[in-house]
Amino acid sequence: MVEEDVKPKTKKVKKTVNDWELINDTKAIWTRNPGDITDDEYNSFYQSLTKDFSDPLTHTHFSAEGEVEFKSILYIPKEAPWDLYQDYYKKQANIKLYVRRVMITDEFDELLPRYLGFIKGVVDSDSLPLNVSREMLQQNKVLKVIGKKMTRKALAMIKSLVDDDKNGDDDDAEEKAEDEEKAEEGEEEKSDDADKELTYPKFWKQFGKYIKMGLIEDASNRTRLAKLLRYATSKSGDKQISLEEYVSNMKEDQKNIYYISGEDVDSLMKSPAVESLLAKDIEVIFMTDSIDEYAVQHLTEYEGKRLINATREGLKLDETALEKKKGEKYTEMFKPLLDYMKETLGKRVEKVTISQHLVNSPVLVVSADYGWTAQMEKVMKSQAFADQSKFEFMKSKRMFELNPRHPIIVELNARVAANQDDESVQDMVMSLYMTALLSSGYSLTPEDATEFSERMTRVVTKGLDVAVDAELAPEIEVTEDEPEEEEADEDEEEEAEEGSADKDEM
Repeated sequence: MVEEDVKPKTKKVKKTVNDWELINDTKAIWTRNPGDITDDEYNSFYQSLTKDFSDPLTHTHFSAEGEVEFKSILYIPKEAPWDLYQDYYKKQANIKLYVRRVMITDEFDELLPRYLGFIKGVVDSDSLPLNVSREMLQQNKVLKVIGKKMTRKALAMIKSLVDDDKNGDDDDAEEKAEDEEKAEEGEEEKSDDADKELTYPKFWKQFGKYIKMGLIEDASNRTRLAKLLRYATSKSGDKQISLEEYVSNMKEDQKNIYYISGEDVDSLMKSPAVESLLAKDIEVIFMTDSIDEYAVQHLTEYEGKRLINATREGLKLDETALEKKKGEKYTEMFKPLLDYMKETLGKRVEKVTISQHLVNSPVLVVSADYGWTAQMEKVMKSQAFADQSKFEFMKSKRMFELNPRHPIIVELNARVAANQDDESVQDMVMSLYMTALLSSGYSLTPEDATEFSERMTRVVTKGLDVAVDAELAPEIEVTEDEPEEEEADEDEEEEAEEGSADKDEM
């Protein structure tokens, strides 16, 4: 009898095997030496930090030592988020706070001021307690010191964009000079970087309004922020220049910086308020953002040069003794018209004077030195919760200015001197005033708009030699026997459809 092979008894055992995959492969690069980190590593860390697929516009990596020690990396995105300007006062979660490489919070928005809320990054400090709470953070003096230093570094990072563009312009100038020399020698080689695109204009287009908000909120850094401003001017063409460039382009005898605010550059260039400035070849800054009216109130001067609004009464250009005598003579010559206009316009204007603004236009309305300008009135009226009862209190007093050399003003002065009871002259004066309001950027009240329409209708009526009480033309008579064109067209369409149906049957 053959013994059968005895198989060993076995049992199934379930065993769990874990296959670990490292997802967070980004290390704390802010603890490393900046010289050992490549641009690709900085960009990769930015993308993992912000979930942004594009590379940042620029970054800064720094560490602070002394009474407070911390390390930080700050980034400026290439493009502003779509909702950046929707709610300026919303909480930002762009700066992550670490204590000894342990993340504490990303909701603490007091590390950077609100106007730098577009900057993203991390800050790691060994000077804070690890078990810190949000309430303790708000009262921690160390955190305030960190915030001040980070603000300075953030502004220095933005300023570096300007400096890089300047250095690039200098290099381009040298390369162009070399190209010209080579062209003279007959060589055809040209530099590929001659038309390199500048970086700071990209930043200003995306975040310029936030820098202007900094002028309003941050008095301690106002001088630094003023150097970052960019505006279009009467001589800059399609470019925007800094206040530093404006001052360097000023004439030797020019003492002030002149600007005008409005909706767009084209309308401001044609404004009667800047005619005398442009005639004297003085550069004028064009401010077209709504926030400019607020920001310029906090930036009254730059490098000792006062900022003067060209639409205000205080525009006083340097006059010679002969020009002053000429102005006094004009005032005497046009005294009948000046008095007549002041009496006709009444409380609408504070006074009527000979203008220092005008060259080609007949009249102009300017605001007093204190109170809202025309652009500021528009901005305030467009607010969702605007209080209409305060408008009269804050509205600036209006001054009506005349151009003594304009033919319309000369003729009006002659007619007033001859006969002040002429109703047509009164219509012309009121029409000129209403027109000057519109050209100066003011908006007409409903009552003024109705009155303006009625007066213009009378002026056009007299210009066409039509009687004021002329009757309406008789109505056109139409008999019922005449066929209407629409019915005739419908009959033709029906006949055409019947003809096409007959052809299909054939």
